[in-house]
Amino acid sequence: MSESQEGAKVEQQQHPISTYFWVWGGLFVLSTLSYMVDYMQFQGLLRWSLIIIFMLLKAGFIIAIFMHMFYERLALACAILIPTSFLAVLIGLMWLEANNTNMTRDTYLDEGSGVMVTEHGSSH
Repeated sequence: MSESQEGAKVEQQQHPISTYFWVWGGLFVLSTLSYMVDYMQFQGLLRWSLIIIFMLLKAGFIIAIFMHMFYERLALACAILIPTSFLAVLIGLMWLEANNTNMTRDTYLDEGSGVMVTEHGSSH
């Protein structure tokens, strides 16, 4: 590859400065919204859902623009996104299993003693 072709290739990967300002502004707005979740004192599932949504949107902006994934080939994007999605599904399944295990322990074990309580009130 000649020097002029390499130079043209490098220039294609550079974004106009306005793109960086737009992304910076979007990150600023999403961060402000994330902090507003605490300021407005949202609680429970709503709070954590909003925080995670804002976090994923910010990560998406950073990956798409600053890591140039928006402009990459489909194969490279899939090589990164498919394993990440697979891990997210596995983490979700582990979370569900952990909740099921804790619920089962709360239902069938006596508080703190580790003694199994049966339906008739006798213990083993």
